[in-house]
Amino acid sequence: MRKIEKQMLDAIKARKDWVSKNTGVFIEDCGNPYGPRAEIYLHGNMIAAYWYDQDELEVDTRTLARWPSTTTKSRLRALGANVYTKNYVTYLDDEPVV
Repeated sequence: MRKIEKQMLDAIKARKDWVSKNTGVFIEDCGNPYGPRAEIYLHGNMIAAYWYDQDELEVDTRTLARWPSTTTKSRLRALGANVYTKNYVTYLDDEPVV
């Protein structure tokens, strides 16, 4: 795991806003009827949201479909997502992302 990914995870666990180079974590905890969440961004695009109350990661499949880069996939894997590319097709939880 890269240093920046460890810092990203530490920020999520600490529920603190954090930005470093191309990656950012922003905590959304007020006014959301579904509870607090951490929004994870890469190059200004939200790639995932972590819902604290449900202990659930929600991957933004639109962003993943548009930019299935190695960096995007690496950040998502660090968050615990099962994402990979096979035969030029990107998969999330063994389902193709389109």
